Amino acid sequence: MSAPVATSVDRARRHPTGRMPLGRDPVEAAADVALVTRAHRRPLRRVRLVVGMLFVVTVAVVLARVLLGEYTVTLVDFVRILRGETLETAPGASFIVMEAKLPRALIGALAGGAFGAAGAMFQTTLRNPLASPDIIGISLGASAAAVVALTFFDAQGFVVPLAALAGAMAVSVVMYLVARGTSLAGQRMVLVGIGVAALLASVIQLVMTRTSIQDAQAALVWLTGSLNRATWPLIGLLALGIVVLVPALALNARRMRLAELGDELSTTLGSPASGARLGLLIAVALSAFATAATGPISFVAFLAGPISRRLTGGRPSLWAAALVGAVIVVAADYLGDYLIPDVNLPVGVVTGALGAPLMLAVVIAAGRHGKA
Repeated sequence: MSAPVATSVDRARRHPTGRMPLGRDPVEAAADVALVTRAHRRPLRRVRLVVGMLFVVTVAVVLARVLLGEYTVTLVDFVRILRGETLETAPGASFIVMEAKLPRALIGALAGGAFGAAGAMFQTTLRNPLASPDIIGISLGASAAAVVALTFFDAQGFVVPLAALAGAMAVSVVMYLVARGTSLAGQRMVLVGIGVAALLASVIQLVMTRTSIQDAQAALVWLTGSLNRATWPLIGLLALGIVVLVPALALNARRMRLAELGDELSTTLGSPASGARLGLLIAVALSAFATAATGPISFVAFLAGPISRRLTGGRPSLWAAALVGAVIVVAADYLGDYLIPDVNLPVGVVTGALGAPLMLAVVIAAGRHGKA
């Protein structure tokens, strides 16, 4: 019974486009096409199922962040608050939910989604699990620009996020210009990014030693990565950037998957590697918007990609990575507030504590499989 199936698979592989060659039996050709179609749809169904489940988990985590904690709110009261009603039994609930809890949950979900999608784009396109914005210098570029704006120019309001966006884009342009035009451009971009990250870390340390204690403290709070600055105008700016950039990033998803096959093969299939790396600039902008809103929340972009791949059976998915990133940030923010009594930890501290051992695990696993 297995021989005819194997023969059909071999014939289907010889004609993966589904076109019926001359001299073929129409019945056999149709069976081959159906076999290839089923094989292609099976992983897609799993990806869609995983994305749907992750969406439900994301909504649940956001609701838990809003409804639970030291001040609890019932789901019915939360719906009434969203409608603009005033709760007679709890007059301060509207302010706590609309000005504290809900903004933190929303900006955490948006920033986490942006970090996750950007990290998956980097790791897949450059074919390196360590190629995430917070490791290869993108987040440090945003951080250095923001720190300089805070300390030397006394920047306030939206000037700091704009400076962070400019710093991240400048680092990405330097990486692309240095690495382009070579057969090892992806590897060179990672190496250049790590070198730039080391340089920018030194710049940040120099600035921190040359400024006043008050400015250094403000810069340190921003560098840690926190959701304390969550405001509705800032949420609107981040949401606008995501709405503009996510469709463009989704259009590059096919190039991302082809780039994973290697430069030569992806070029043969009609998607030059240079085009895929240009799509990285979109991911850089997405990561820069998130960093500008929350600060450099460490390891979210790094963790979201491998976790989503494990859930989808090894198939890369920007949507799955984005939802995993959203869950990580919102859950880490909740743990930072309530894990240790009377201690509020910034979300960047929690993600850093979780991400460091997982990063070592990824490196060890890659070495065991000969991919270090």
